[in-house]
Amino acid sequence: MKILVFSDIHGDVAALRRLLTIEADYYFAAGDLTNFARGFEALGPVMAEKAEKVYVLPGNHESAADIHRFCERYGLNYFHGRSMEIDGVHVAGLGYSNPTPFNTPGEYTEEQLAERLDAFNELKPLVLICHCPPKGTPLDRAAPLLHFGSTAVARFLEQHPPLWFFCGHIHEAAGQTAEIGPTRAVNVGKQGYLLDLAEVKTA
Repeated sequence: MKILVFSDIHGDVAALRRLLTIEADYYFAAGDLTNFARGFEALGPVMAEKAEKVYVLPGNHESAADIHRFCERYGLNYFHGRSMEIDGVHVAGLGYSNPTPFNTPGEYTEEQLAERLDAFNELKPLVLICHCPPKGTPLDRAAPLLHFGSTAVARFLEQHPPLWFFCGHIHEAAGQTAEIGPTRAVNVGKQGYLLDLAEVKTA
């Protein structure tokens, strides 16, 4: 079983079409399909072609309600704050980011992020998909000495380490990888990352 995780499309229909031509059993959109929740109508028909395989999280540019409506309209799977088991591996997703200076629709406090991540504490083996990266890692580095990730996400990875972690949000870190304790972590960006779950089961 293969899952493709991608993030931060921001209305780039060509990038979205390219991603959905990659052969996978499940596709996870980890937030920021749009800019301030505008332009869903251009993206929906593309994603609807593989609707039953597509799972969507809100980024900070969309509210949970925006993504719920979008999924209902195009037959996609809403995955914010949810988990599922695929071939013996738990996959969990949490959208939104920690607070930004831009007053975007999908922001949680660190306390709210921590509370929602608690729902995944006991899931093992786990692949965790968040919009927001952990603070103080290569995944959230926007510039030298500038890290804008979440302390709550970082704490979860320390206390309840998944085998794999995927995120987006910080565009400058797209494509960056890190080993955080036992966790292999990737800021997927709009290039995406294809994971064979067999690798998780044998890790």
